[in-house]
Amino acid sequence: MRLITPEHPLIDHKLTVLRNRDTPQPVFRQLVEELMTLLAYEATRDIAVEPVQVETPVATTVGTRLKAPLPLVVPILRAGLGMLEGMTKLLPTAEVGFLGMVRDEQTLQPTTYAKRLPDDLSDRACYVLDPMLATGGSIIGAIDYLFEQGAKSVTAISILAAPQGLQAVTDHFADRDVTVVVGSVDEGLNEKSYIVPGLGDAGDRLYGTVD
Repeated sequence: MRLITPEHPLIDHKLTVLRNRDTPQPVFRQLVEELMTLLAYEATRDIAVEPVQVETPVATTVGTRLKAPLPLVVPILRAGLGMLEGMTKLLPTAEVGFLGMVRDEQTLQPTTYAKRLPDDLSDRACYVLDPMLATGGSIIGAIDYLFEQGAKSVTAISILAAPQGLQAVTDHFADRDVTVVVGSVDEGLNEKSYIVPGLGDAGDRLYGTVD
């Protein structure tokens, strides 16, 4: 597994505002989208491209286009939806799939309740979106499923990660082509397996509390 933690003052600034408990929900949503675009820039650095001839108003030249098949972006519901717009702004031609996963608060294990993906992911660039990589369970489950569908490499993008979760992903995918891009690696997890200092429940702060 390869870990990428981009260093940029704008990422640090936006993360600081996200962490603030008093940041209003509309501002929180906007910052998640903006952070996603910054992280996606690094996550797509090695995306497959091919040369293409193009006519400018002045002459013919050779440029670059994304190589087929088109990339697949997979937000993990529900918090991952807050990252989707920021990713598709950078990759407007990408296809979008969905994975619905929920964590059991007793066992801390993820359960998949919804899947909407192409049947064959061979040769696709696949990007999994989940704001928080805490224990690593949801990310591992999502990436495992994409590999089962034929993916050869997967990139996961998170805003924050805990060392414990990163270690779990590293151990699980020791021999697979997995890249993790995160805005910050925090101190660790508390007794409820929330990231510390973190930013709270990303889903609730994006969309409100659902009872």
